Amino acid sequence: MRIAYFADVRFPLERANGIQTMETCYAMARRGHDVDLIVRPDTHAPARDPFVYYGLPPEARLRVERAPIGGPAAARRFGYLAFALGRALGRARADMLVTRDLGVASALLEVPRQLRPPLVYESHGYAPDVAAALPELVATATRPSARKLRRLATREARVWRRADGYVTITAGLRAELEKRHGPRTRVAVIPDGVRLGPRAPGTATRISQGVVAYAGHLYPWKGVDVLLEALARVPGSRGLIVGGHAEEPDLARVKALAERLMIADRVTFTGMVDPRRVAELLSQADVLALPNPASAISTRFTSPLKLFEYMAAGRPIVASDLPSIREILDHEVNALLVTPGDAAAMAAAIARLLAEPALASRLARAALDRAPEYSWDRRAERLDGLFNEVISAG
Repeated sequence: MRIAYFADVRFPLERANGIQTMETCYAMARRGHDVDLIVRPDTHAPARDPFVYYGLPPEARLRVERAPIGGPAAARRFGYLAFALGRALGRARADMLVTRDLGVASALLEVPRQLRPPLVYESHGYAPDVAAALPELVATATRPSARKLRRLATREARVWRRADGYVTITAGLRAELEKRHGPRTRVAVIPDGVRLGPRAPGTATRISQGVVAYAGHLYPWKGVDVLLEALARVPGSRGLIVGGHAEEPDLARVKALAERLMIADRVTFTGMVDPRRVAELLSQADVLALPNPASAISTRFTSPLKLFEYMAAGRPIVASDLPSIREILDHEVNALLVTPGDAAAMAAAIARLLAEPALASRLARAALDRAPEYSWDRRAERLDGLFNEVISAG
């Protein structure tokens, strides 16, 4: 199958969006599909090789195609949409169009079906809810106008009704969309994934240094503040915080919080690191934390890459007890789940894991055993099932 995947982002992108896009496309190519990943140009000069950046061997069936666009933000957005429309026209150029960008999907669906291949849209959240919540969750986000929220709601409804295939990353998101727009056919719940490395004997048994790690962004809705407050309640523990953009205010915010809590001397902040380094850093931890508070994004919509990276790391996990997380983890089976936003509860779970190595090892091994269900190859297999259903429907 020839797949054109549209990602309106600079590329390679260090954020989860870029990692998930590259890994998904790479896994589809490994299944034998010819994949054209159509992106914006890299902002680095010279442009970085995405395969090198993400630590992947070259794959001849995956081609990264950069749309020739430039100028201010509005011009880049318009230029990419125009390029995507031209790239999508004509059924001889691809058998399937795929995107996780709502605006791109909406634009492509304006092209009559007989003039384009079928389109599969992958949703990562209900856009009006996400846009409305972001100003309270991300320091750099701006409050959307009522007009923008109406426009996003109209796009959501159009894409839900008209996309030839539809993917949601959580069952909660699918339920939300069905509640708002009614049922539809050819929809699949396909969570995010992880790159599996070699599994060494005894991987899940290391408990010794009291290191509690977190990997990801430092936005307030990610819960790193809660984790730091929890660490302050666990004497002898150490924190390893992997991630954070130096040019954004969040890294400075959490460092200042560590100072106020008087734990700065036992918390290491790495800042932003190459994606290929994350697994090695997680291997240094004794406990891995997923501390998301309840929010419009976390509660039902999130399928965080770090969750699957944690499972594959062979370390015990303490995570917020949210519906989206419970789709993957089970309390006392492969993780300890705690009340979202409750630093005392998280501290108690961390202390328990550090004090009970047998429990920690059992939970870690159960998560590790389940990780292959969420490999990128398994994700590509699930996507393939939906693609074949779409093709069969004509």
